[in-house]
Amino acid sequence: MSGKLGKIGVDGIFKGQGYGSMASVLLANNMDPEALRTNAVLGYDDWKIFDDAVLDIATLRRGAVQDLIGRGLVFNIGNTLGQTVLQYQDASDLEEAELTMDGITKAPQDRPEFDINLLPLPIIHMDFSYSAREINASRQSANSIPLDTTTAQIATRKVLEKAESILMTGASTYTFGGGVIYGYQDSPVRNTGSLTASWDTATGEQILGDVLGMIQASINARHYGPWVLYIPTAYQTDMGEDFKSNSDKSIRQRLMEIDGLEDIKVNDFLTADNVVLVNMNTDTVRMVQGLPVQMVQWDTDGGFRINFKVLTVLVPQIRGDQADRSGIVHYT
Repeated sequence: MSGKLGKIGVDGIFKGQGYGSMASVLLANNMDPEALRTNAVLGYDDWKIFDDAVLDIATLRRGAVQDLIGRGLVFNIGNTLGQTVLQYQDASDLEEAELTMDGITKAPQDRPEFDINLLPLPIIHMDFSYSAREINASRQSANSIPLDTTTAQIATRKVLEKAESILMTGASTYTFGGGVIYGYQDSPVRNTGSLTASWDTATGEQILGDVLGMIQASINARHYGPWVLYIPTAYQTDMGEDFKSNSDKSIRQRLMEIDGLEDIKVNDFLTADNVVLVNMNTDTVRMVQGLPVQMVQWDTDGGFRINFKVLTVLVPQIRGDQADRSGIVHYT
């Protein structure tokens, strides 16, 4: 995979070779990270080894982020490295329509009010490096041993775990440009409530009552499904218990009979004794995707060190209207 070529004078890319800082190369190529994927150091086969490692890790676990992407609840933006925030609006509702016999009597004039909001677009990334001698040694081996991909796999897993953690628990301590990144457990517009009892000791009837209460809270907020219920790791085996004594149904089977509940999923990033119900539509949440998971490369120390960065721009956008009605229900 060769990078895009640019003509930028002394500092940048010339005849396919990189010169100067990484920032110069990016600026010369409209902030396209593909410009950092040149064949000057790593050949096509080397890049393929790394890309396969990235792909292998990216498809191993389909968590809450993948649930949104798989349903198309994604907002794709171009040239993400060229912008730092996403600007969006929410709208108020209108008054009730008038009822008259003649249709002439004037109704009170009304129109939606729009508020402007900002969402930071940080880069999630992990960095690592090899010396040029290490890379060369892997190529000169008599057995053609490929460049080791363990670090690339671990770095990719860490990047994806960070995106998952942000969606499930939030990152409200991270602010930029007047915007805040929220997740399922810290969004100020989410609906909150209390579990009847911790589900590792609760009866099947109590758990059913809690879930029905969560669904009703979503309906009251004008979000009518379909829903996915996320439970913490400790509750996974509880879902297999009998719903009642000597029942032929597990708790999971009984819950899945609820109209509109599409799935019950265990998420390792969900805090213990926290349960989250999500209405799966774009009015509730969407993933802002500006840069798919990928790896870029550049050299330092006169070319003796080759640096790598696994990165993505993947940020959740938790959505609610001006009345703070939301399709997220969070019980503790």
